[in-house]
Amino acid sequence: MLADRLGRSKSWVDKVERGVRGLDRYSVIQEIAEVLRVDPSVLLGAPAPPSVGPPAGVDAVRAALASYDAGRTALSPGELRRQVTHAWLTYQHAHYAQTVRLLPGLLDAARGLAGAAPELLVPAYRVASAVLVKLGEADLGWLAADRAMAGAGGDPLLAAPAAASVGEALRALGRDRLALAVTVTAVPTTTSTGTPHGPLLLQAALAAAGCGERRHADDLLDRAAELAARRGDDPLCPGFGPVAVELARVVAAIGSGDAGAAVQRHERVLRREAWRRLPAEFRAAYLLDAARAYLAVGDLRAAGRAVVEADGVAPAEVRLRPVARTVIAEIARGRPAPAGVARLATLVGLTR
Repeated sequence: MLADRLGRSKSWVDKVERGVRGLDRYSVIQEIAEVLRVDPSVLLGAPAPPSVGPPAGVDAVRAALASYDAGRTALSPGELRRQVTHAWLTYQHAHYAQTVRLLPGLLDAARGLAGAAPELLVPAYRVASAVLVKLGEADLGWLAADRAMAGAGGDPLLAAPAAASVGEALRALGRDRLALAVTVTAVPTTTSTGTPHGPLLLQAALAAAGCGERRHADDLLDRAAELAARRGDDPLCPGFGPVAVELARVVAAIGSGDAGAAVQRHERVLRREAWRRLPAEFRAAYLLDAARAYLAVGDLRAAGRAVVEADGVAPAEVRLRPVARTVIAEIARGRPAPAGVARLATLVGLTR
């Protein structure tokens, strides 16, 4: 059954089980972990202890998402707008624990103004979805993104970013096919510089790459590149612009299994000045993806440098995300572990 679900031969699985064949590619370990429904770190022999996990407060966010009342916190639209902006900035600076603490009150206040201010309700649920996905709570992230989608109604200016959040949560759950269906359906046949479809195109492209549809992914990325070229690097939309599209091409190549191409693109894109103007959260998350690419080509030293750099940019991205612990565990298996990685392994609760 395992062989069938992996698309491998029974003899291949038998050799792995007997230790005749080693699992030396991180992408294969991820694939097996997904089929077995376990965290990849379990297969690496370095699971995180129970004390390591998301920051306190996730249960309060869960309770807020389980509430269907009209909200008890009375705020003016202006004050709610300020709080939503503050939550997004906190998230973009990768202060995830602080973002989690803000969310219960923010979601309560947003529900109270849902009918009058959907333009505030949607981003409130979207920031909740984004941070929950980061912290390994992708199911809750999907719920929050779905609430954003419902709050958007038929407004394309709200529905496009909400659909991008749905796609991101579904990809985190390993549901690339569903993510592709949701995002592609939401992408209009034509896009203009005044519509927020750029991030949606990127999510659709990454979902297509995860499904093995490389040509479809490239087409979507080309559309995103055209839109980004017309609007440039917009400070009002820091997660989208020409450099963000180039980074997405790297991640799409990883998703398609072409780690060699991903590494080559990665090393070129980091020379661009616009890279350093991206939010800390965005840069650190991307560096973790780059580390995955280096792992796939067997370059543990470069993978270690990418993770250590990510920790310097946004420590919470490395120390709170389950996916980061998995990457660190794989790198730490090297003898000797690259400089800085052993320290990070200790910080996140891993043992070599």
